[in-house]
Amino acid sequence: MGSTSSTLLKIPNVEVLMQETGFSPAHIIRLHDRFKALDKEGRGHLCPQDFGAIKELAMNPIGDRIIGAFFSPGKETVDFHTFVKILAHFRPVDKDRPKEPNSPEPINSRSNKLKFAFQLYDQDKDGKISRDELLKVLRSMLGMQVTEEQLESIADRTIQEADLDRDEAISFEEFRKSLEKVNIDHKMSIRFLR
Repeated sequence: MGSTSSTLLKIPNVEVLMQETGFSPAHIIRLHDRFKALDKEGRGHLCPQDFGAIKELAMNPIGDRIIGAFFSPGKETVDFHTFVKILAHFRPVDKDRPKEPNSPEPINSRSNKLKFAFQLYDQDKDGKISRDELLKVLRSMLGMQVTEEQLESIADRTIQEADLDRDEAISFEEFRKSLEKVNIDHKMSIRFLR
């Protein structure tokens, strides 16, 4: 237990970080160890290349988009606190955790998970998923498994079904509505200590 406490004491504002993300002390320590392992040069921050060491991301067809989600526009590095806050989107919802009145919505709420997923598609950050953006993701995910004509058909059908205001793009609200029946918590959760 002593090493747990001493590790936590080395992390600035750890109590605030645990409150904001819902991660336990054990989770924070595990994530801190992972962060330090990725930060091979001990700089105290990660750059996009550091994520290349994560084989699951390297093999993921949209791994570059996931890595990009860690970095704010114009920023080339991510510190430990930001790293943990991004990963909190993938924390399963804690149904037993009491909701504090007037507290912000948890990072891992359904709505915040959907916003995170939406940004993986909306690469130009204009608040809409265009046909071209959708096609880029489909190409990455399906690659050579289907023809270009089939990809275009999938993109057109997806937009046609989700685009309620008929502007030929998918807004966040339309994205959210189209995924109402999908268990986002299950699809966007990582069990951090299992």
